[in-house]
Amino acid sequence: MIAARAIADVVREAIPRLACSLRPDVAAALRQALDAEPSPRGRRVIEMLLENAEAAEAAGVPVCQDTGTVWVWVELGEGEPAPPGLQAALDGAVRAAYSDVGLRASVVRDALLDRVNTGDNTPAFVDVSWREGAGATVHVMLKGGGSDNASAVEMLPPSAGADGVVDAVVRAVEAKGAAACPPLIIGVGVGGTFDTVAKLSKRALLRPLDAPAPDARVAELESRILAAVNATGIGPGGLGGRTTALGVRVLSAPSHIAALPVAVNVGCCAMRSASIEVTGA
Repeated sequence: MIAARAIADVVREAIPRLACSLRPDVAAALRQALDAEPSPRGRRVIEMLLENAEAAEAAGVPVCQDTGTVWVWVELGEGEPAPPGLQAALDGAVRAAYSDVGLRASVVRDALLDRVNTGDNTPAFVDVSWREGAGATVHVMLKGGGSDNASAVEMLPPSAGADGVVDAVVRAVEAKGAAACPPLIIGVGVGGTFDTVAKLSKRALLRPLDAPAPDARVAELESRILAAVNATGIGPGGLGGRTTALGVRVLSAPSHIAALPVAVNVGCCAMRSASIEVTGA
């Protein structure tokens, strides 16, 4: 059995590292974009993002002042029970990590009724699911408010097809993408239900930019969406250019015959996530 404490320990260790460094695949994509971006202003924005990331990692300070909410997705191996006390243990890990490193607390007690900061960035936002195999995979993401605010869910008719999915993503980016600190990483969920498609889109962001889609049809759709988003001309920092997004990741699932749910989860240029394997005692 995997104890809640074992999961909480890897989350506590991951948070300061994620806050102070970009994912390696994102840093590599920014360097590639620097060579390909035709706009002088866009190139300068990318140069500044790379300089900022290098300085943050060297000094051990956050790569962005918005150190985000903490999302933890625990994939338990088949037969593994849900660890008792998991939410409390993860809240403790978040509380300790944000205090130890002096990260900004960004969570309010209640979005509608009590918008007072909790002061320690708790609660953690936790999902638990099961997969084949043993042990557990713990996914951790620090998600800033600006990128989440640019995200969207649409319930399309099935007749909209792939073209409708592309259009939905472009609409979301055109509406708020410039305020989400581009170049973006875009997670797209297709399928499920209204309440589950958003989770698909967030999980899609976990696949590294240098990891190809396992299905050629998904890879083709990702390329189509990326080309359409970059054709908007929003560009790095929203200041114009070709590199509005560094990559698109699509994750699909079954759905009702009458539905084509689409969720767009926008990730900013400070994409901070990690996936960590945990074994049982």
